[in-house]
Amino acid sequence: MPLGRVAAGVRLAAIGCVLSVAADNPSTTSPQPFVWQKAHATFYGGADASDTMGGACGYGNLFSEGYGTRTAALSTVLFNDGAACGQCYKIACDRKRADPLFCKPGVTVTVTATNFCPPNDALPNDNGGWCNPPRPHFDMAQPAWEKIGVYRGGIIPVMYQRVPCVKRGGVRFRINGHDYFNLVLVSNVGAAGSIKSMDIKSSDSNDWMPMARNWGANWHSLANLTGKMLSFRLTNTDGHTLVFNNVVPKGWNFGQSFASKLQF
Repeated sequence: MPLGRVAAGVRLAAIGCVLSVAADNPSTTSPQPFVWQKAHATFYGGADASDTMGGACGYGNLFSEGYGTRTAALSTVLFNDGAACGQCYKIACDRKRADPLFCKPGVTVTVTATNFCPPNDALPNDNGGWCNPPRPHFDMAQPAWEKIGVYRGGIIPVMYQRVPCVKRGGVRFRINGHDYFNLVLVSNVGAAGSIKSMDIKSSDSNDWMPMARNWGANWHSLANLTGKMLSFRLTNTDGHTLVFNNVVPKGWNFGQSFASKLQF
């Protein structure tokens, strides 16, 4: 039986599986780009991935935001308090460690991190507490998982590596909040996929103001910028910086989204 069960907004740790697997080596949990590392993977969200919407990165409807069904919830060690939101990972079933009945050979799937798989302290790391620290673990959308695994396997050992994200169009911004609290969701980020720092500037100022990560891929500022033309400066986790001049026009309202023409 599959391990995946979804909770509103945040992925719950899978429970009730009778399989037992060896814990992955904590020394290999850092997701270095282009380096194959060991982990395990389960799935959730249903055959159409409809129950993967929302999530701890804040992307909302993953279909309309362009992420589709190739997504995953990351365990604590990979999620990094939301800093991994938007990162892309190539994943393959590890045939050297897997039961060959449950492993599809010669295929990989690339997923984007859109959710968090929280730990389950009530279960041991190697028997149900798959997302407990220090385990690297991917709870993948079911359609993505079934590219590399056989449904009845439930959990499989995998090899993974961080890879550049390939996105259509430019980086997108959605503004929520209220006066003196601007909450900006950054999505559709290519290359590194994840953002290290973000600044904001209004049309009536020459000064950039630093923003803070609020949760997931959402960043906030505490200035009253309502209705002003806005620019953003983003630095991704690879250290590359882009400036999105006047990407938000004058007269905007909370709840609106804005697509840029720039991409990393």
